[in-house]
Amino acid sequence: MPDTVAVISAYHERTKHHPERYAQGPHGLDWATQPNPFRQFTGAPLFRMPLSDVDDTPSAATLFGVATAPTRPFTLGAVSLFFELSMGLSARKEIAASSWYLRINPSSGNLHPTEAYAVLPALEGLSGGAGVYHYAPLHHALEQRTRRPQSAISDGVGFHVGLTSIVWREAWKYGERAFRYCQHDVGHALAALRFAAAALGWRVQLLPAWDNVQLARLLGLDRAEDFGDAERETPELIVRVMVNEAGATIGSPAADTASEWFGRANQLSASHLDWPVIDEAIAASERIAARAEPSESGNRDAWPPLSPPACVHSAGQLIRQRRSAVNFDGVTRITRETFLAILDTTLPRTFAPPFDAWPYPPRLHLVVFVHRVNGLEPGLYLWLRAPADTSALREACHANLNWEAVGDANHPASLYRLGRGDLRDFARTLSCHQDIAADGAFSLGMLARFEPILRERGAAAYRELFWEAGMIGQALYLAAEAAGVRGTGIGCYFDDVLHRVLGLADHDWQSLYHFTIGGPVEDPRLRTGPPYAHRAGGVLADGH
Repeated sequence: MPDTVAVISAYHERTKHHPERYAQGPHGLDWATQPNPFRQFTGAPLFRMPLSDVDDTPSAATLFGVATAPTRPFTLGAVSLFFELSMGLSARKEIAASSWYLRINPSSGNLHPTEAYAVLPALEGLSGGAGVYHYAPLHHALEQRTRRPQSAISDGVGFHVGLTSIVWREAWKYGERAFRYCQHDVGHALAALRFAAAALGWRVQLLPAWDNVQLARLLGLDRAEDFGDAERETPELIVRVMVNEAGATIGSPAADTASEWFGRANQLSASHLDWPVIDEAIAASERIAARAEPSESGNRDAWPPLSPPACVHSAGQLIRQRRSAVNFDGVTRITRETFLAILDTTLPRTFAPPFDAWPYPPRLHLVVFVHRVNGLEPGLYLWLRAPADTSALREACHANLNWEAVGDANHPASLYRLGRGDLRDFARTLSCHQDIAADGAFSLGMLARFEPILRERGAAAYRELFWEAGMIGQALYLAAEAAGVRGTGIGCYFDDVLHRVLGLADHDWQSLYHFTIGGPVEDPRLRTGPPYAHRAGGVLADGH
């Protein structure tokens, strides 16, 4: 039996970028095989959900856990808004003869490998009844994959959402490193689900006890006859959406009670370039029942109450306006208070999205390159998300790093200055020579406790670490928007260059994701249109 931790560790090492060579990818983009960004199940009943025509969501403060939204009744309209604010389209972009859609949940290269499925009870207005539905963002619709007995779904106080990955969508552009990016995107989507739930007064809980075989059976991913030559989907995770916590506990859906299946998956590309190392990574990191037990979540109440950036927007407006900045102006500065408020949203608290949906203790910390923060000298900083890791991380790093505490009264154990200096050129070089890492107010790398976690939790924890990184990224995205600036995730960086700068000589700590925040520069050639101009409101049912 293969050592799955060794396999996934080897994948991680193989897919690192280095200044002298990049991880293996395609030799140029084959536009003829560019994947269709929208999966559909031909022949499945399609139920178009109503689009919201007014923004009646509460203050954006609800997204940061400093205010509570009224609980929306469990209706089809509320489920519709939940998906619209989590996995739906956010805009249509046009330039010359080209156009494309943006989505609420960000994705590497806007390629969107993440698919969502709803396991719903019978709801008024949803004629398909209780069943498993694929969410189709292009039409803001539910495609019914199966009809199930009501007793096999839940007791009516909530529902479940499963997330999957179509890895080919990322591999088409990024090659072997694509599996990493798919996991980032799952983390972003998980956080997006939690933020959308917060706007409705609902909660979300990750269910780590579900293994990949169970999830594949529940969602029909193991049905070869429904996929044929279409790209297969990798099961990732399932969450419980709690609508009425005062009611009875939502029962977990049975994985094998489907009475009838509908639809056949569309093929996204006519031909494909195989990446066997990704297949090996997927197999090695599958969650199996014996390794499904979550770790203790730790004391989330140790942090003081969250103080997010001041924001006058509604929750819905803030979620919808999130964008990934393409360029920064190299001028915009933020205050120290704003800087700390943005980072503060990454700390786990019991009732603060998105990390109240996460059952594990924080395992990632932020190595921050401060460029333009009033009241804070430029230099290298560390934002600790778990003070218990201080000693281990300090011991692993270079002895000549300063470790000067520079947090405020609310975060005395969070922010450390490791060194002073203008690091804009280094940040640019570190992020594959991308200007965005130097032209913002600050940029950062997410440093994970790596091999010790894999040894403790098994190879499935590899995905979890990237999910946590994606959740941090989504929190940073919304916090940046709330502060009047903008963020963007950076998947291309030289992994070991950062490790060497910190003095990390082994694999106990690894950088998994980079991010940058600053004043965006808009491209005047781009036109922005509404996301759903191509469809009318209302709930319709048809086959397609």
